[in-house]
Amino acid sequence: MKKKIIFTGVIAILLIAAAVIFIKSKDAPKVNFRTTEIKSGNINLTVTATGQLSAVTTVDVGTQVSGTIVKLNADFNSKVHRGEIIAVLDTTTLYAAVEDAEANLNHIKAQIIAAKSNYKTEKSLYEKKLDSQINYDLALSNYKSLIAQEQQAKADLQKAQINLKYATIKAPINGIVISRNVDVGQTVAASLSAPTLFTIANDLKNMQVQAEVDESDIGKVKVGQEVSFTVDAYPDQTFHGIVSQVRLAPQEIQNVVNYTVIINVNNDKLLLMPGMTATVSIYVAHKDDVLEIPDIAFYFQPSENIIEHSYTSNNENNNSANPDKQQMTRGKRFGAGNNKHFRGKNDSLVQENKQTIWLLDKNQKVYPVKVKTGLDDGTYTQIENQNLKAGEEVVLGTLSASVPQSKNVNPFAPQNRFRGRNKGR
Repeated sequence: MKKKIIFTGVIAILLIAAAVIFIKSKDAPKVNFRTTEIKSGNINLTVTATGQLSAVTTVDVGTQVSGTIVKLNADFNSKVHRGEIIAVLDTTTLYAAVEDAEANLNHIKAQIIAAKSNYKTEKSLYEKKLDSQINYDLALSNYKSLIAQEQQAKADLQKAQINLKYATIKAPINGIVISRNVDVGQTVAASLSAPTLFTIANDLKNMQVQAEVDESDIGKVKVGQEVSFTVDAYPDQTFHGIVSQVRLAPQEIQNVVNYTVIINVNNDKLLLMPGMTATVSIYVAHKDDVLEIPDIAFYFQPSENIIEHSYTSNNENNNSANPDKQQMTRGKRFGAGNNKHFRGKNDSLVQENKQTIWLLDKNQKVYPVKVKTGLDDGTYTQIENQNLKAGEEVVLGTLSASVPQSKNVNPFAPQNRFRGRNKGR
């Protein structure tokens, strides 16, 4: 009889336990969470911009005299050396100008000889008081005037000779011709400005990118920072450079202010060409071997039902990072730290550069953890918390859920979704 009573009691206890488990499992939300592991890695903070490639030194070769092109010794992609003749203008009129200047100079020299002889005669007569003061002064004046004309004639001759020299166009630097704007037989006119005949790049093995950086990012850019960039011609290849100059002159286009940043690039393989558009990433800060999580993790917010059923009073999650139930409820009320601008000013979670993420324990229950955020590269964000380590599961969202709605839940309210990168920092 006693054994029968004990057996009956055990059966009753088991039935009660099964009923309690059934009721709890019926009320508990069936949720599958989308998670990822906290990783240890390197984070780079970059400033992106676009720019155009060009040679470090580019010279436009023109002409200072007008004339017709009679000879071209250089073409596109021609390698030239400093002092090498690359074009010749018609020199017919220029030679004539030189001869005219020489003839004029010789005529003045002949006049000077006669004026000098006359001056000496007048001076001798004047000293002997055989001639008047007026004749002496006139002879002296004529002689000095011709001397001045001789100097002017010499200058005219020199100018004509220089113009004749300018008819022979020479390369001013060593380099490669990247542009030729004239053909044989074409007439060029040097009036107010010298027409450009050639454009010569000094050395295409050393190039530069002139990147336009927005004014909101220019304060982060410093000389010496590393740069990586791509060009459309080689989409699968990344090129590298160094910031060499941050120009102070602003460039305003449609009310947008940009600043030009010069980036030096090594082009030993001659893959890069002048004029290519470069998509630039300037590395302004970096951290090595830090904990990082995807940015989307900061936007996950579990419903109140998930929070209620995730709370456990046992010690399975005995961690100083796990808050108590009151803190979890307050985290729900204030947005669980996803954006500090939407939390109460007096809430304990409001701290500079601190946010809340949700972790998943071994019982598939979520709990919030406060973390301090650091660098954000646009995809991953650095986090700091002494109680966290690589390999722990952070919740990014839910894959499926069967959660009974509470009475105070508005079914028409917008659901928690990733809406961009405007996380509170």
